[in-house]
Amino acid sequence: MNKTELITKLAKKTGLTQAKAAEAVDAVFNANKGLIAVELGAGRKVTLPGFGGFSVRKRAARQGRNPATGATIKIPARAYPAFKVGKTLKEKVAK
Repeated sequence: MNKTELITKLAKKTGLTQAKAAEAVDAVFNANKGLIAVELGAGRKVTLPGFGGFSVRKRAARQGRNPATGATIKIPARAYPAFKVGKTLKEKVAK
């Protein structure tokens, strides 16, 4: 399912117009201004019971290699978004 299909199904299920459903999806999932992105950017977790949780994890600095030259490079530490599946969703998919 892509974003357009999600919007269409949301509109049908809730009785919203396509435009309002699109606004709702963007308000939650937009990578720059969506609620999930804003909360993760502030270092907070987002938990949706039964579905799962989004959090920020940290990756330590490490040594790597440039594949073109073989030279050793330093890869800096960074934070990245992570998702952990909730029990209800995990059980639903396993069936």
